[in-house]
Amino acid sequence: MEIEQRPSGDVIILDLRGKLTIGSGDELLKDKIHSLIQQGHKNLLLNLAAVPYVDSAGLGAIVSSYTTVSREGGSLKLLGLTSRIEDLLSITKLLTVFDTYESESDAVASFGG
Repeated sequence: MEIEQRPSGDVIILDLRGKLTIGSGDELLKDKIHSLIQQGHKNLLLNLAAVPYVDSAGLGAIVSSYTTVSREGGSLKLLGLTSRIEDLLSITKLLTVFDTYESESDAVASFGG
């Protein structure tokens, strides 16, 4: 799992690449989110377009990240869900929790500011 971050206005976009699974990405994602929150970034966008697979630990990391950001008064949104990840979020009823976007420009605009 690799995570590249880039700013777009006051939104930090995290481009995730690789499998988001236990021992390979779940802790990396949580650490990255905590680091960004400590730096004062509150608007985060997870780009999952290059993530072929998410297991229960990876899903847990996404939910944990969402909780962490929300608790700090921020927003975490999802971009570029693959059909597999969208199905997973649908089955677990998490699709109703997250704001999801297909277009990066729409996602960034949704934060306002």
